[in-house]
Amino acid sequence: MPDVILLIEDDARIRELLPRYLQREGMEVYTAADGASGLAAVTERNPALVLLDVNLPDLDGWSILRRLRQGAQQPAIIMLTGRSDVPDRLLGLDLGADDYIVKPFEPLEVVARIKAVLRRTRGARPVAETLEFPGLRVDLAGRAVERAGIPVNFTSKEFDLFSALARQPGRVLTRAQLYDIGWGDDAYADDHTLDVHVNRLRQKLAAADGISYIATVRGVGYKFEVRHGEA
Repeated sequence: MPDVILLIEDDARIRELLPRYLQREGMEVYTAADGASGLAAVTERNPALVLLDVNLPDLDGWSILRRLRQGAQQPAIIMLTGRSDVPDRLLGLDLGADDYIVKPFEPLEVVARIKAVLRRTRGARPVAETLEFPGLRVDLAGRAVERAGIPVNFTSKEFDLFSALARQPGRVLTRAQLYDIGWGDDAYADDHTLDVHVNRLRQKLAAADGISYIATVRGVGYKFEVRHGEA
């Protein structure tokens, strides 16, 4: 089946041009001109990936990104924006975006970035396996995590990073290794990107029992380690 792509963009020229390039690659493309119809289309079409403009006439892209990351459907999300500021990029990453493209862009670049994000978010199908730790259950096959019996709403990238650590308790994964797992060679990443994602993982895994799972190895990277108290 073709990949379903949803473009939420108020610029009519982009809505007309970009789908042509995506359709040539065998993708099934739907468009929405504002945030409200875009959110409705996510529910109706269940896209594999959403191209989301930051500046929309009703809801801004950040608000839509927050809603999507809190919902049951978890498509990959690439933000489209006319701003190249690092704070904007970090905000998108902190809210759960998978990539960030600055306008004006070449349509072929967008196609390549979409393919790269889809490859990363899918990855190889894991074997049926469940990891059990104190207060934590990681279902590798179902790509699901439970913390103290409560489901944790991880994005695709967050699950990839956390499961890579959880598969090898005690082993240090370097920053370079984790960047490769999360972003590969095709996506934007700077020195803050990994830290933003690890901090978000820690926040989502926090619970009343005080157990933490991600330990920092300064100057090297991170490792999975069950600890009582701060990592």
